[in-house]
Amino acid sequence: MGETMLSTLRRAILGVALAALAAGGPATDAFAQAPAKDFLNAVVGVNAEIPAEARTAALLGTKRAGSGVVIDSSGLVLTIGYLIVEATDVTVTDAEGASIPARIVAYDHQTGLGLIRTLRPVAGTPMAFGRSDDLKELNPVIVVGRNDDERIVLARVTSRREFAGSWEYIMENAIFTAPAHPHHSGAALIGPDGKLLGIGSLIVAQSIPGIGIVPGNMFVPIDVLKPILADLLAEGHQNTPRQPWLGLSPEEVRGRLFVTRVAPEGPAEKAGIREGDIIVGVGGVAVDTMAGFFRKVWSLGPAGTDIPIDVIQGSAVRRIVVRSADRYAWLRLDMTH
Repeated sequence: MGETMLSTLRRAILGVALAALAAGGPATDAFAQAPAKDFLNAVVGVNAEIPAEARTAALLGTKRAGSGVVIDSSGLVLTIGYLIVEATDVTVTDAEGASIPARIVAYDHQTGLGLIRTLRPVAGTPMAFGRSDDLKELNPVIVVGRNDDERIVLARVTSRREFAGSWEYIMENAIFTAPAHPHHSGAALIGPDGKLLGIGSLIVAQSIPGIGIVPGNMFVPIDVLKPILADLLAEGHQNTPRQPWLGLSPEEVRGRLFVTRVAPEGPAEKAGIREGDIIVGVGGVAVDTMAGFFRKVWSLGPAGTDIPIDVIQGSAVRRIVVRSADRYAWLRLDMTH
């Protein structure tokens, strides 16, 4: 999309949102009266240093920067997990510009969320949780990231739907918004009452009727954290059996699942699956979507289960049995987990 069209879209959506605020009413009054200073101060910068030998260094880099949200008075910060996974050094920049060391509390691949805790108090008021399950299409929201050039984007919810990521990930009922916040990693999605509704994960292309394909953001809903927060604080992860991990990344192309990446020393590579293979089934059951493929694999048992994958290699269809693994054992996680 050209810059002019993108600017027009942003102005249009912002215009609708601002008009709604001006019109008044219970929801918009609450939005207008939300304690801006409080929610701005609760959003902090997150910087992480990752060793070159980390499993995720090649894809995600060794210097990662984004945002997080202070969620309690002891310096607990909620962020997106990919910023901190395998990090050996994490710092938080608070509302007063102070750089504060932090330790990793939890990394949860299943939701994509991460928790860190600062080693001394953080300036600002913690942000309370809202109810993301109540968030509907066209609801107005504020997206806040901790960066200097563009911190706040006034947006609208464009859809609530499933999201499947090639890194063996599914988020049910993810939150999609537009226009896009360019500094989305760990950004706060905030409702009219000033409460936290989600954590920024991605910039994604999405189709808006009457406009076309536009960039927006995908957020992890805050409600997925609530039932697992105690586990994350106590154990550093969910206290449930680990999902079977294959170590491959598929891409959907016209009803086919092409393997675009195989994790070095991962289960799929060890079993003989290669980049360019086409996944057509699991144990004789046909699959043609990422979500369908992942769900079928996960239904067969916990990490360590043998997964029979039907693939096209060259001109032949082969069944390759992959001994699945625990992703957390493959990652080179910092001992502070």
